[in-house]
This record gives sequence, C-alpha cells and structure tokens, in this order.
Amino acid sequence: MFRKWIDKRIEAYQSDLIRKYCDEVESMYKKMRGWRHDYHNHIQALQASMALGNYEEVNAYLRQLNDDLTTVDATVKTGRVMVDALLNAKMNIAAQNGIPVNAKLGIPDGTPVSDVDLCVIIGNLLDNAIEENKKLPGESRFIRIYAGQKNTQFYLVFTNAAGKKQKKRENLFPSGKGPEHGFGLSRVKSIVKKYEGLFSADSEDGGFTAEILIPLI
Repeated sequence: MFRKWIDKRIEAYQSDLIRKYCDEVESMYKKMRGWRHDYHNHIQALQASMALGNYEEVNAYLRQLNDDLTTVDATVKTGRVMVDALLNAKMNIAAQNGIPVNAKLGIPDGTPVSDVDLCVIIGNLLDNAIEENKKLPGESRFIRIYAGQKNTQFYLVFTNAAGKKQKKRENLFPSGKGPEHGFGLSRVKSIVKKYEGLFSADSEDGGFTAEILIPLI
C-alpha cells in the first residue's frame, strides 16, 4: 500500500511538473509572438521619429527593443526543440532573479533519453539550483551546466551555488521545501536508472553538484 501511495504521489508530482514547464514555455513563446506581431508598428514608429529628426528618441526606442528581444532570445540550442524551450524559459527565470547561468549543452547522437525525460531531469535540477541561489546574496549566485559526450556516454553536470553542506539520506539530499519537492532528485535518479545510467550528487559548503552518465546507443 505504501509503495502504491508513493508511486501515485510521484506520478502526480511529475504531472504537475510537466504542466508547470509547459506554462513557462508557453509564456516565453507568447512574448516572442507578441514581439513579431508588433514588428511593423515598431518600424513605423522609428521611421516617424527619424523623419522628425528625434535621434535621441530613436536610440532610446532601439535600446528598449533590444532589452525586450534579449528576454525571449533562444540562447541555448541543443538540437532538441522541447529541451531548448525549457532551458531558455528556465534561464530567463534565473536572469530575472539575478542568477548568472553559464551553459554549454549539446545532445550527442545516440542519446537514448526521450525529450520528456530530459525535460524532467533538467527541469528538476534547474529548479533546485534556482531555489538554492535565491537564498544567497547576489554576488554569490551562479549556475553552471554542461552536457555533451564523454567517451561512449552522454554526460550532464549541474553545479550551483548553495548554502551549508547537506547530509545525504538514502544517497539523496532532503529538500527543505516540503515533502512534494523531495521527489525531485528521486525522480531524476529513477529516470537515469531507467536508461542504465549513473547519477551522483555532492554537497559542499557553498556549492552543489549533480552528475549524470548515460550509455549512448
């Protein structure tokens, strides 16, 4: 009975997570569609200002457009559309919270992980990293992400700023955000296991690292 209850809680948690990710991605693409829809209006406004010789006004307008475009620009491109959309939506959230993200990601050919499972893995790890960073002063915040091929395996590593070192329980770190959030790393571990991969997490004073290795096919 207890196992079934846990399975149902994890299933509900994953459904809520996917719904949340979809909402974030939809919000980002609404911004993109809105900017494109207004493109002709922007051009006409700039042309009118130029005709009147209001060059300072034109410069200010262009700076504002550049800032708006930066918020929706796809800065990470892995080749997986769903993964790219999620990553850029999450990185936008990180930027809004003053968290610098250094990301270098490529999904090598032969990576067996589905888009949905990749989104769950990356979404969970990024959510955790953002939450940990939000607890820290601005100058201490950072997230580093790398994905690529390591020998014959797909390699993914997350490193982020964190508070004090945490102690492991059953090879995972407990969450301070409530029991529902505690399913995050457990869910990542179970997905990696499904693909016969290895998952490790390490906590130190000031930092947290999660590493994943999954055999390529």
